[in-house]
Amino acid sequence: MAGCVLALLPSAWTHAAAADRLRSTADAPAAEVAVVFGAGLWNGQPTPYLARRLDAAAELYRAGKVKVVLVTGDNSRREYDEPDAMRAYLAKHGVPDGQIVSDFAGFDTWDSCVRAKEIFGVERAVLISQGFHIRRAVALCQAAGLESYGVGVDDEHDSTWYYGGTREVFAAGKAALDAAFKPAPHFLGPKEQGVSRALGALAD
Repeated sequence: MAGCVLALLPSAWTHAAAADRLRSTADAPAAEVAVVFGAGLWNGQPTPYLARRLDAAAELYRAGKVKVVLVTGDNSRREYDEPDAMRAYLAKHGVPDGQIVSDFAGFDTWDSCVRAKEIFGVERAVLISQGFHIRRAVALCQAAGLESYGVGVDDEHDSTWYYGGTREVFAAGKAALDAAFKPAPHFLGPKEQGVSRALGALAD
């Protein structure tokens, strides 16, 4: 019993950390930046799960609740480019290309949060992901010093959804370690001005 309690403590932490920071697209707070986490590609196109995250970001942009969308995902192989696929999808759904910024080194949630803060200079953001992942995303971005609110998009409760929910129990353990020890991302690199340039263009 003690082992079960200890195993579930990280999940309890993510729920507590995000408890008052979850919103729908309708009541999401205004923020200059939305962050969309990658969720895989099929034949070079966003998976249905990723497409729904991007749809939510486009909805927030059209509603005037966010000004810039930061897409963060995996581009570790030449033939696999999540950020560019996400950018193309958003551009087709009404978000101007100049208001989309790509993070090509968002290899996991912690890396994406740290890079949003340290590399792209984001101080406050609305995070967009599936409901089973959004609490962990909010908890980690908060731990990285990024004031965060989360929008968890709805999905059919299919096998992928149940797999994602089960995976979160184990991923929460790594998240708790990341929040406690704050490891450097797989790739940090120099600061980038994409977000500030996009915001500056709106002010001109």
